[in-house]
Amino acid sequence: MAYRLSLLDKSLVQRGEHPAAALARTVALAKHAETLGYHRFWLAEHHGFKTHASSAPEILIAHILAQTARIRVGSGGVMLQHYSAYKVAETFNMLAGLSPGRVDLGVGKAPGGFPLSTRALQAQEGGHAVDFAEQLGALDGYLGAAPGALAMPLPQVAPERHLLGASVASAVLAGERGWDFVFAGQFNGDSDLIEASFAAYRRYSDRPPMLAVVALAAPTQGEAEAKVAAMRMFKMHLPHGQSVNPGSPDQAVEYARQAGVSDYTVEEIRPSLLAGTPDFIHARFERMQARFGVEEFIIDTPVATEADRRTSIDLLAQRQTARVP
Repeated sequence: MAYRLSLLDKSLVQRGEHPAAALARTVALAKHAETLGYHRFWLAEHHGFKTHASSAPEILIAHILAQTARIRVGSGGVMLQHYSAYKVAETFNMLAGLSPGRVDLGVGKAPGGFPLSTRALQAQEGGHAVDFAEQLGALDGYLGAAPGALAMPLPQVAPERHLLGASVASAVLAGERGWDFVFAGQFNGDSDLIEASFAAYRRYSDRPPMLAVVALAAPTQGEAEAKVAAMRMFKMHLPHGQSVNPGSPDQAVEYARQAGVSDYTVEEIRPSLLAGTPDFIHARFERMQARFGVEEFIIDTPVATEADRRTSIDLLAQRQTARVP
């Protein structure tokens, strides 16, 4: 069965460079991805990180849409807890009006940043997060799915709606609300959890779920494995069962400082990722498609160097087992 390939970009700022360079690289990569036949190009949202220039994906989406012609462009995803659902609906209806049939609204539940940034973003909401399921329902209505206040201008082609999550609960919420579901496998690659989440989603929806993965392709298996050998993820365990994923131990220390906590631990985790030749990675995609029934993979490419990332994206496109127009 055919499957699509799409990309997720975080506008990572390399050591010693200005964030403007990271943004320019993101735009160039989106244009290149379109020439290679990738289906979507999504922009992540992060707040307060010097290593990420991706604080406002909706701005980048508009800029990239204006410089491309076919590829779908969207958020991966808007951190909905920070914003007025009505304003999010207005923004994405406007984008969809400007680029009909090419806009994706992906939303996520996580804060996507340090505690001080989160508090600053939520200042107008009294400094605390509102109920995510309620916000999602309100957003649906504002987009035109239910009677009530509508976010004008209503576009001819509505933005596609995607809920990003890594749990059965998120899958159920997406299915109940009629949203497409994207399992965030870059954060949790547990195959049993992915399978259980997709099974729960299918109880409510007949739309195929999507799977986000971390993948790096290189000309040889050994070369690919060497490039990711030192890569690690970190999980920070906070009081009361809360956990976050800082990018490094230094970021964990800064998170704890801003949160005002000292009782925490940091666990080093080998990330769930695919590394190998393009044939190897596509073979794994085929196995995951057979097991999970996914028809699209959102690829987050770990950055060894920017040249390695470009090579990986090129190789995966060139070896894609099936193209879907």
